Amino acid sequence: MRMLSSPPSQKENRLFENDRGLAEYIHDESLNKKVYSLNPSVEIVDRELWGVMTAGLREPLSGEETAELLEFVTGQNSDGYGEGLEQRPIKTRDGEIYVSFWNHENYYLKLEQEMKNSSPDLGYGGQVMG
Repeated sequence: MRMLSSPPSQKENRLFENDRGLAEYIHDESLNKKVYSLNPSVEIVDRELWGVMTAGLREPLSGEETAELLEFVTGQNSDGYGEGLEQRPIKTRDGEIYVSFWNHENYYLKLEQEMKNSSPDLGYGGQVMG
């Protein structure tokens, strides 16, 4: 299960202490048992940089659990992981950039299937939760 939002890199994911990524911070016990891992990354879709959150699931989520996970990801993007990420420069060959997964005016999060169905012209072919 993956989610598209706004952006980090493999290097940023090395900051996690284990292979669960952000999933280790899910406080709801039931959801925490079902979501093994939750890792942010980025992808280029139609020449734009998009944030992607990939969830590794032990078992399928109910609609309510999916909504709860999306709410958790939004919180991480706006205040948790995302807030720390946007304060650290990322070195590129053209200089340093600052990446943010959050924009209060233009933020949305869609599941992979929703993204594919609503934006077939984006050319997104990978798995996404966003």
